[in-house]
Amino acid sequence: MSPTPTQPEALPTDRVLGVPIHLHEDYAGWLGDRVRSGRGAHVVTLNAEMSMLAGREVQLGETIDRAELVIPDGAGVVLYLKLKGKNIRRAPGIETSEALLASLVGTGKAAFFFGGAPGMPDDAAANLTRQYPGLDIVGTQHGYVKPEEMPELLDRLKTLQPAVILVGLGVPRQEYWIAEHRRVCPNAVWIGVGGSFDVWAGVKTRAPKWMGDNHLEWLYRLYCEPWRWRRMLALPKFAIVSLLELAGLRKERT
Repeated sequence: MSPTPTQPEALPTDRVLGVPIHLHEDYAGWLGDRVRSGRGAHVVTLNAEMSMLAGREVQLGETIDRAELVIPDGAGVVLYLKLKGKNIRRAPGIETSEALLASLVGTGKAAFFFGGAPGMPDDAAANLTRQYPGLDIVGTQHGYVKPEEMPELLDRLKTLQPAVILVGLGVPRQEYWIAEHRRVCPNAVWIGVGGSFDVWAGVKTRAPKWMGDNHLEWLYRLYCEPWRWRRMLALPKFAIVSLLELAGLRKERT
């Protein structure tokens, strides 16, 4: 008789511009415990841009507040916490998600990919199953689903009941979609993965490790995709707002 899985403990929480962030040394391990114990979770990968957006869009702020796990995906979030005296390592969502997928091998648990351009989640699944032999990805669906086709997708998920569901629809659409539909697979870990399928599919590359280690991945993305410059303006805005808040000159979102 196999031992009963332990229940993952609640994680300590801090806040970034009023948005909750959970503090832990091994997010993928915590989620693995969550999968083994059969408890569902909504995972949000928080960066500076999302923190700022949550201050403007009430629905996003409330959605993040309800998530079981919010991880520090962005360098700005990590630096903000450091200024508050909390030394925590950055946990890129793509790395946390991949580590969780790898932990499914040999467990009988499966994953499902939803999002990205047509063919993208299929290629991502093919590459990951080659990298992790035995990884079971029971289904994929690109993100261009018409409203009248959505019930069919939800029926697939309800039938398959995967343990991990990765959703790449971009922020904040993926967060809203997960919050609305997670009841279909209440025991699953749902993670908004943004453009991760593009990377796993081999269409895009991540920044060199030294840039990631020095919080410069945003600069690499700007170099590869210069049209993102308007979105990158969120970073200096985040820095200014953060300093004002930490100096007590701006009220934190509650």
